[in-house]
Amino acid sequence: MVRLALRSGLRWKVSLAIAAVSALVAIALSLVVHNAARVSMLDNSRAAVNDQVQAAQRMYEKYRILGFGAKLDDKRLPEQLKKEAARGLRATYLGDMGTGTPEVWASVPLRDGKVLSVHTQFKDRARVLDDLDRVLVLGSVSVVMGGIALGVLIGDQLSRRLRKAATAARKLAEGDSEVRVREAIGGRVRDETDDLARAVDGMAEALQQRLEAERRVTADIAHELRTPVTGLLTAAELLPPGRPTELVRDRAQAMRQLVEDVLEVARLDGFAERAELQEIALAEFVTRRVRVAAPDARVSVLRDAHVSTDPRRLERILGNLLANAARHGKPPFEVTVEGRVLRVRDHGPGFPEALLKDGPSRFRTGSKDRAGTGHGLGLTIAVGQARVLGARLTFRNAEPTAEGREGAVAVLWLPESAPTNTGSFPVIEVLD
Repeated sequence: MVRLALRSGLRWKVSLAIAAVSALVAIALSLVVHNAARVSMLDNSRAAVNDQVQAAQRMYEKYRILGFGAKLDDKRLPEQLKKEAARGLRATYLGDMGTGTPEVWASVPLRDGKVLSVHTQFKDRARVLDDLDRVLVLGSVSVVMGGIALGVLIGDQLSRRLRKAATAARKLAEGDSEVRVREAIGGRVRDETDDLARAVDGMAEALQQRLEAERRVTADIAHELRTPVTGLLTAAELLPPGRPTELVRDRAQAMRQLVEDVLEVARLDGFAERAELQEIALAEFVTRRVRVAAPDARVSVLRDAHVSTDPRRLERILGNLLANAARHGKPPFEVTVEGRVLRVRDHGPGFPEALLKDGPSRFRTGSKDRAGTGHGLGLTIAVGQARVLGARLTFRNAEPTAEGREGAVAVLWLPESAPTNTGSFPVIEVLD
């Protein structure tokens, strides 16, 4: 069973709400005015007929002439009036069935035992009531349309402010720490949107301060470890040759590399890095660096390009991608240059789902199918260096080949223009 979810904008919800309230108010007022006018018309009609029957009574008793449309012993006289006349009372009767023009009767008993009555419908007054009803209908429609227009205006203003807030919040979530939601929505109106914007800004500032504090702690710890680790490496060099000495040197070197990587990540997180640009031929540069870093990798040049970038940082990105492929993937390793686009592919199990969903994360090496060694810093550093270059680094898994091999694909998109201080593309994009 397919369930359809309808998504409507806030402006239309507000418009419909105001239109519904306007319609209810207009209908209620129209009913009140209509009933009040009808009751007044009927009361006036009773009074007019009563005056007519009294005038007709005086004329008949004085001149024996029936005037004002009066009749004697009218056979159509309602039973209620006959009963009142039998009791010697003057009375009026309203034959109102709720539809059409009401009939108004008035009767009075005479001295000779006869009953004088007057009967009329006051059609002119009924037409006035019909005209009033048409005016009320037009007025109600006008009120509803005005309510809709007012709702669209109010809803559009509120919706625009919320859209601006959502856009600013997305930029904030993507890593743009300079964005503030309150400044993005602007305006002088103070409403709940401002409260929401201030709350989001406060949360962002608190989170930024916490991240900055964590980055400083990490950098301080790594910096403090630098000296003892260097001393450990120096001391290892003085050990006598042998297998234990090799193990100590290897672990000490790994620890030193880890400290250097942590310091680099801390610098990249602080957005303090700047690219030193040079004009290079991308195909030649990549071919030389791959030949040194991964001699077994195959380089394919589909189209060469001259780019303005930082060679040291580009080499760092390329080296980390190749190291990640060698550590977690399987040969053959392929590096493809197509204009400003650089691809690194292996034929291993592919990137784990967590990386494809959330991107690289430090000290997370992936799933059991693509893990085992490393600290999860290689791709994190590659992403940070790409940001400094103003480049975009994406990750995806390749389609299976005819031999059934899949593989991980990392794609580096170098910018056409020189990067800004914080990079043209501050966040990676992960493609499924």
